[in-house]
Amino acid sequence: MKIKNHWWIILSACLLMACTKQSDTRNLKLAHSLNAQHPVHLGMVEMGRILKEISDGKMTMEIYANGQLGQERDLLELLQIGSLDMTKVSVGALENFVPEMKVLTLPYIFRDSAHRWSVLQGPIGKQLLEKGSKYWLRGLCFYDAGSRSFYSKTKPILSPDDLAGMKVRVMNSQSAFDMVHALGGSPTPVSFGELYTALQQGVVDGAENNAPSFFTSRHYEVCKYYSIDEHSTIPDALIVSTYLWESLSEQERSWLQEAADRSVNYQKKVWAASVQESLTKVQAAGVEIFHPEKSPFEAKVQGLYQAFETDPELKQLIEEIQNLGK
Repeated sequence: MKIKNHWWIILSACLLMACTKQSDTRNLKLAHSLNAQHPVHLGMVEMGRILKEISDGKMTMEIYANGQLGQERDLLELLQIGSLDMTKVSVGALENFVPEMKVLTLPYIFRDSAHRWSVLQGPIGKQLLEKGSKYWLRGLCFYDAGSRSFYSKTKPILSPDDLAGMKVRVMNSQSAFDMVHALGGSPTPVSFGELYTALQQGVVDGAENNAPSFFTSRHYEVCKYYSIDEHSTIPDALIVSTYLWESLSEQERSWLQEAADRSVNYQKKVWAASVQESLTKVQAAGVEIFHPEKSPFEAKVQGLYQAFETDPELKQLIEEIQNLGK
């Protein structure tokens, strides 16, 4: 990690250490990089409301949005040293800390929304959330982050051929890097907080994300072509530091898990409404929306699945996901 990031983590930790348990109320600190209008943020706000209600005010949440305390990697590292209680990250970023999560980032791993949620809210999802505990990162739940699609400054992406030579921003995820490379693009890691400027300055030609993030980040001001190929459906994960988790009583753990679980269904509804609203608003701002044929994209990424043939555990997990509900 760069030296400046070390200082950022130290300063953030100092800020958070000033916020400790007061009297009989435990106030949890949650930080993330999204803005306060994002549907995932709204899901966490709802979780905080539920937590306060079911604990009769004994547990509350304070949310730091907009990357106030750092970007995703910074926040995960704060959790690992016990200087932050909770964060929300994309599973694509989480795979760098919890390798088993990479199976959820595979392109076209889910048949449809029903299949996806039967995985994420079922035994497989619970198993994956608990995998992070050995890395001091315990998962509480998955939030809907929709399907990711390509957007660009210069032309619509109607087939993999259109990605040839394009510098496409990817999150700090090997799976995302490999996917764009397999499709013929030039994957370029850029943090989400720096992406708007990178698009403006031509550091990258385009990116890929869900519709609400495309809208709330205002990337539509720079990129006027949005191609709904839905190449991946990578959820967000709500993570709690094991330092906090182990300090909680059984009752407090129960309250926290219940609040997280109940917030998911609310967040899914907010997400669905946000997708339609976001697409309508970016179109009104001059964005052209395309629906390319998906099969050419699917064909190009099959090699990513073959790479798991040498890992029996992850290969079996992929097969369990693919066979669920058939």
